[in-house]
Amino acid sequence: MKFPIFGFLLCLCVSLNAQDVSTTWVNNMEEAQSLATEKAQNILVVFAGSDWCRPCIKFKKDILENAVFDDYAKDNLVVLYLDFPARKKNRLPKAQRQHNEQLAEQYNPKGFFPHLVLLDANGQKISEPKFTEQTADDFVAQIMPQNANAHE
Repeated sequence: MKFPIFGFLLCLCVSLNAQDVSTTWVNNMEEAQSLATEKAQNILVVFAGSDWCRPCIKFKKDILENAVFDDYAKDNLVVLYLDFPARKKNRLPKAQRQHNEQLAEQYNPKGFFPHLVLLDANGQKISEPKFTEQTADDFVAQIMPQNANAHE
């Protein structure tokens, strides 16, 4: 009888701990800037094609969803994830598509994917980090404040 209770409590603890991921992901620039200002954080803008761009999918899996990145980002970044899906079933609402396209004109005029831009809370570009399939540790080192300007 003790094992089912222990198992339940273990699952509950794991579940509660999994919800403790506190990196803020948004898909709206105004919200990103507001949160970044409130938390004194920078904004990592991610231009991605979630259903067609293999490097974008790899970046999301290997970096954005990695514990090393999350540990750094939760205290330092708001992630502004701007998706450009190709499949009709994944199509974003018109207002979101227009929002993403407007930001792409400003921060990704050449249309690269994935394309990353590190901004301050006011929307001023700090750097354009590169994803070269490096580890999460190496990516975090690249975007840390002392290194951010060296990778434009």
